[in-house]
Amino acid sequence: MTSHHTLIEGASALSPVRAQQLLSRLQAKHDTVSSVSAQYLYLVVWPEEPDASQKDRLQGLLTQGSPVAQVIQPYAGAWWVTPRLGTLSPWASKATDIARNCGLPVSRIERALEYRVGIKGWRTTTLDPASWQTLALELHDRMTESVWAERDQMALLFEPRVADPMARVDVLGNGRQALALANVAWGLALADDEIDYLVQAFTTLGRNPTDVELMMFAQANSEHCRHKIFNAQFTIDGQDQNHTLFGMIRHTHQVNPEYTVVAYADNASVMQGRTIDRFVARPNHEGVPYVTEAALHHVLMKVETHNHPTAISPHPGASTGAGGEIRDEGATGRGARPKAGLTGFSVSRLWGGWSDQEGGKPEHMASPLDIMIEGPLGGAAFNNEFGRPNLCGYFREYEQTVDGVDRGYHKPIMIAGGLGQIDATQTQKLDLPAGTLLIQLGGPGMRIGMGGGAASSLASGANAAELDFDSVQRGNPEIERRAQEVINHCWALGVDNPIRAIHDVGAGGLSNAFPELVNDAGMGAHFNLRKVPLEESGMAPKEIWCNESQERYVLGIAPQDLERFKGFCDRERCPYSVVGVVTQDRRLWLEDLGQDTPVDMPMEVLLGKPPRMHRDVSSQNRRIQALDLTGVELQQAVLDVLSHPTVASKRFLIHIGDRTVGGLTHRDQMVGPWQVPVADVAITLADFSGHAGEAMAMGERSPLAALDAPASGRMAVAECITNLLAAPIDLSRVKLSANWMAACGESGEDAALYRTVETVGLELCPALGISIPVGKDSLSMRTQWKTEQGPRQVTSPVSLIVSGFVCLDDVRGSWTPQLNADVADTSLVLVDLGQGQHRMGGSILEQWLNQQGRVSHDRVPDLDQAQSLLQLARALNELRGLDLVLAYHDRSDGGLLATVAEMAFAGHVGVALNIDMLVTEGDGIQDSRAEYGDSKNWSTQVSARRDELSLKALFNEELGVVLQVRTAQRDEVMRILRSHGLSRHSHFIGKTRPAASPLDAGKGRLSIWRDAKEIYSADLRDLHQAWDSVSWKICRLRDNPTCADSEHESVGQVDDPGLQFKPSFDPQQDVAAPFLNLSRPKVAVLREQGVNSHLEMAYAFHVAGFEAHDVHMTDLQSGRTNLSDFNGLVACGGFSYGDTLGAGVGWARSITFNPAMRAQFSAFFQRQDTFALGVCNGCQMFAELASIIPGAEFWPRFTANLSERFEARLSQVQVLDSPSIFFQGMADSVLPIVVSHGEGLANFNLQGDATRVRAAMRFVDAQGRVTERYPANPNGSPGGLTAVTTDDGRFTAMMPHPERVFRQLQFSWAAPSAQEFSPWMRMWRNARVWVG
Repeated sequence: MTSHHTLIEGASALSPVRAQQLLSRLQAKHDTVSSVSAQYLYLVVWPEEPDASQKDRLQGLLTQGSPVAQVIQPYAGAWWVTPRLGTLSPWASKATDIARNCGLPVSRIERALEYRVGIKGWRTTTLDPASWQTLALELHDRMTESVWAERDQMALLFEPRVADPMARVDVLGNGRQALALANVAWGLALADDEIDYLVQAFTTLGRNPTDVELMMFAQANSEHCRHKIFNAQFTIDGQDQNHTLFGMIRHTHQVNPEYTVVAYADNASVMQGRTIDRFVARPNHEGVPYVTEAALHHVLMKVETHNHPTAISPHPGASTGAGGEIRDEGATGRGARPKAGLTGFSVSRLWGGWSDQEGGKPEHMASPLDIMIEGPLGGAAFNNEFGRPNLCGYFREYEQTVDGVDRGYHKPIMIAGGLGQIDATQTQKLDLPAGTLLIQLGGPGMRIGMGGGAASSLASGANAAELDFDSVQRGNPEIERRAQEVINHCWALGVDNPIRAIHDVGAGGLSNAFPELVNDAGMGAHFNLRKVPLEESGMAPKEIWCNESQERYVLGIAPQDLERFKGFCDRERCPYSVVGVVTQDRRLWLEDLGQDTPVDMPMEVLLGKPPRMHRDVSSQNRRIQALDLTGVELQQAVLDVLSHPTVASKRFLIHIGDRTVGGLTHRDQMVGPWQVPVADVAITLADFSGHAGEAMAMGERSPLAALDAPASGRMAVAECITNLLAAPIDLSRVKLSANWMAACGESGEDAALYRTVETVGLELCPALGISIPVGKDSLSMRTQWKTEQGPRQVTSPVSLIVSGFVCLDDVRGSWTPQLNADVADTSLVLVDLGQGQHRMGGSILEQWLNQQGRVSHDRVPDLDQAQSLLQLARALNELRGLDLVLAYHDRSDGGLLATVAEMAFAGHVGVALNIDMLVTEGDGIQDSRAEYGDSKNWSTQVSARRDELSLKALFNEELGVVLQVRTAQRDEVMRILRSHGLSRHSHFIGKTRPAASPLDAGKGRLSIWRDAKEIYSADLRDLHQAWDSVSWKICRLRDNPTCADSEHESVGQVDDPGLQFKPSFDPQQDVAAPFLNLSRPKVAVLREQGVNSHLEMAYAFHVAGFEAHDVHMTDLQSGRTNLSDFNGLVACGGFSYGDTLGAGVGWARSITFNPAMRAQFSAFFQRQDTFALGVCNGCQMFAELASIIPGAEFWPRFTANLSERFEARLSQVQVLDSPSIFFQGMADSVLPIVVSHGEGLANFNLQGDATRVRAAMRFVDAQGRVTERYPANPNGSPGGLTAVTTDDGRFTAMMPHPERVFRQLQFSWAAPSAQEFSPWMRMWRNARVWVG
């Protein structure tokens, strides 16, 4: 049948801000460019010629309400950018779904971009082909897009590609040489012994291997997958070592197995949890009501790296890194639920480093600055759209020449990790009997990520550029969310779970995932290649079987359970396919009907035991030289250290990521009423009703490894612990994930790695009584490339990134770095685990001085005695039990100065530091100076020596913590520290200067005193501005620069009182109490594919006395459910259809363009006994439904934030006097509330009337004034508008998320209160009162 193509012209694709940013990039490549425009084009394929009505309906669906595109006329050059030839984009699959759900019989809708540029004097200047190509590189991503010179060429997108034939390597005829050549040509990264192994294996089999088999073997046996170095035998300096690296890690579990349920045996490890109040939707004859039930849930944890892909293409690299780790959690046991994430990055210098020099990095690799602009956006985007909060992380910039070795992170570290929940009955996979169906769940296969596992095992830059690009994946989080919902339905069935075993599809694609699944069960399998769902034409067998397309899982299901499983998939619109079946025969057989067999291999050949690697290496000692601090000015050092990217504010990494989705966040990165990003630990709640939870934190000190790798490992573990100690932890319950990075093969690096693993695995962790049940290695951490001057290389130091996880009995005992400003007289205590040694090696100050030309490297900080960390943990728990600590912060990068400054920023409290006890050249106790301080030898100490001691005291990065305590209780605090053996190196180092202090000197300032003199003083706001400068500069490049300037200007404002709780009513009053025993009215908690905030919303309704039902749009479309059965309707937050067509637009138009759905929703809205609430994505969707909601005719559309960026904040709003049934009795309340959206600007230019709309809520500034100023108004809505209602108040739409803060414990900061529920709980209680 002949298909028919139509083209629909859409809106402008660039906002003014984005157009200006693109113009600047184009002008940097071609200085004659004077203007640029971009327009969306929609390419539509119909199975047969559409009629005029169908064309009009589709045009309305795609463009209704969009502004007319402003394009350059005339223009000097044009480019047409489409998805990569032969591919179907994630946008296309979702847009096509929307159209079909509206009854339009389209085969495919694809979106393209038409760029036009104007050139100075273009009438006489021709854009030559070379210039066109130069600009084309800036206008498209060659990994995912194609660019065309003519509009008609876009039709090639729909022409099927011809697949390359399957190839064989003539091992029988040409022996080893044939395989060695294929190894290079195909980027297989096979080691010499593996080539020998394969030659022997296929010679024995009597046939030549196919390219499918070789690619599969290369992925399955890559360093990335098999961890050959961690399982290798080591000889160091001629001495055989007794342990493997992995063996030493396992040792931690062997000596401390308590509280660990699963270790080293699944996609994630599992630690012992507790019985929780589980909230789950349980189908019955009346629908799918949510219920609470007691269930034992354990806690799973996993931390992954995605370094190589992030180096090549930062946004998709980091995005799929986050997505892959999420899948690891979901595919643990027989299925689990990911809960909260963490992220980390290490890169070389952002500005002024080697990468900015000619030839300073490989051309096809991203610069450190590009990585830190695009990479965090990618990781955040996946987490946001999937619906997992990201709650902690780290960021390090490091570049330094140490002992002749160029150290840095041209190949970055990209960490993605997190914790989740798993039902205790689902932690162990079941066996897979012969006949078990092998199923792929999730997205289709595409020609991406080819050879990713092998590529990540190579030094970056060593591969050919095209192979590097081929090895990077791209993500589609919305479909991963659909798959996760299916998994959730399955495991919630408990013993009836149809999933017997599940594995995520990662490195090596199906070729690795399916064999691992059946091999773990001790079985074989028979697969049909053509049953693998594909989204590209012309894929060769090796591409079908080995591609690393994301959002896929493989699982085993008994044939009798298939129908139930199919029902879950259909309800969630999640693709699945039965690809194979388990066989008793231990053989892997992949057939391609009618074609040569791609794979016919014994399992032992694929996953057998090639010869164990042996590494004969030498250690290398690094030269240590005392750091020269002569002439270093304290004032300059303070500014340069605070503004170093490693120390400076990380807000640019944090506000782009949702931190509250799921409603189980207690502590995130932001601290205090001014929301300063200085938290030590992230804390989640175990359920919606209790006080138990989990804590997680990170630690890493990798620069130290350039001088002393074992010390860096000990410090990484210790820093993770000192971060966790901000929470009320039991140290014996802590579990660690260790992510090991090194440049194995480089001189001294293997030995350094071995000694680091040895000290952590055999010494430190056993001494602390903690174990490492999970981790990852990435052992090709070098970047090699060639320049005209010769070969270049940047080598990363041995880098141990430690993530710690622990269960908490009660989250309410946690501390933050926010200095208390309410107590007039408080003191600061430094507990110095460095014991006064002030070792400066690897410190930020040393790195800064090295960049200024002072090449010297001091001894590095270290945890000299594990016992001191145990003493600290015990002391802090006693202090916590007696409520003696007001604030807590650990000492790390930037030293004591940065630690205290961050505490002052968080509390808006001045601090006067006194460092006398830190500059005595002794311990101050065992010598006579204890009595007199340094008075005896002042005369013998020259000023320069005192200045040097001061710099070391302030900027050394030894382990330690700073406590704020009441001055009246300082003796009791010191008594407790003394009882735990810590008083010798615990010092009172200063006092706070809050507004209530009787001393005015020092208020609003950070001052440093020594020898009875003030040697430094600076305005806190000035220091805060310096500390914020890195985020400001990156946000100016990445976001709307006007907004970036506005936020930077607001940082540290002296007159800013911060967030406030000012309810106009009594939050303790439960107005719904009289109605709770009467009935439970039914409310439909409506979701569409991509919605992710339904659980917390349903629970809020549940607690308020409603019977909340899980209602998917497919339930309404199929007739399983009808809105006529419900009194209430709530449309929840998330990314419906991945925000295709605009946020909430696709969801709404699947209703308004579908006659049956439109009629059903209209009938619901017309009934007088109904109410509805739309939140965030649901608000955007309701705004699009305004034409069928009575009284909503003046509502605006909600479009892209003024910042041009997703905004996740705790913002302040004022509830207005309105008819809304939800806000009765709440008028004039000023309260914090969660904001998490990318399109929240109330846009009356497209729809509605600002003068007649019924406003229900507005953003206000810290003084309670309605504001349009960013960031107090995070989206730029006129008049601060962020909620609207109707004249009768039955229907309300709001962008903020009250359902994520209905409990006091859900705020990252809340005013002190003994109440369980927050003031926002009044909304749901009001609704219950209205129903009666």
